[in-house]
Amino acid sequence: MEEPVFSRIFFLISTRVTSSRSKPVALGLMSAPRRRMSSAERRSQLIEVSRAIFAEKGVEGATVEEIAAAAKVSKPVIYEHFGGKEGLYAVVVDREMAALLSLITSSLTTGRPRARAEQAAIAFLTYIETRSDGFQILVRDSTVGAQSGSFATLISDIASQVENIFVAEFAARGFDPKMAPMYSQMLVGMVALTGQWWLDTRWPSRDVVAAHLVNLAWNGLSSLESKPEMSSASKSNKSKKDVKKK
Repeated sequence: MEEPVFSRIFFLISTRVTSSRSKPVALGLMSAPRRRMSSAERRSQLIEVSRAIFAEKGVEGATVEEIAAAAKVSKPVIYEHFGGKEGLYAVVVDREMAALLSLITSSLTTGRPRARAEQAAIAFLTYIETRSDGFQILVRDSTVGAQSGSFATLISDIASQVENIFVAEFAARGFDPKMAPMYSQMLVGMVALTGQWWLDTRWPSRDVVAAHLVNLAWNGLSSLESKPEMSSASKSNKSKKDVKKK
């Protein structure tokens, strides 16, 4: 009669000991908690995530809720770091402008004038190729031909860098150097519009596009007139229109 009771007691004790010993093993198998991002890492993550959304939908179409969901954070995190959607968008735009301007500026440091023009065209197209989202953001809410806005400001900054090429060439050929800023705007505008077209087509290759851009610009410059005037046909048409108005 006593043996079954003793056996039961021994079984209960051994079961509890075994259970208590197994707990540390079970705890050891649990996954380690995720490391919390630093403030700088979180800002960088939000900028990267929002860039794709802004590129697709623009600043008006994007929402804080959508950006927060994509970054897997709550909305207050975005307000904490950037003050809101507009603040985040401004940081994204500033970074893209700085990235593009840095590429263009570094490409214009060495080489003969034509080589520098080729390098600048390559740099511009490389930015479009490697940071398509960024370029879409720059041109989406501020078109290439606009007189104000982030992209218009950027085009002016790049034109100021390119202006030195024209100043040197104009001085060598006896042209008026005061026209250099206007020609630099023409060249940069041509590259920017071509780049916007190439963003959608992606054909031909980057280097081929750059070669044709510089071919058009440089060979046009080789036959540049020091004091261009409207053709006689254009003058005649203008005179006829003026007569009709009277």
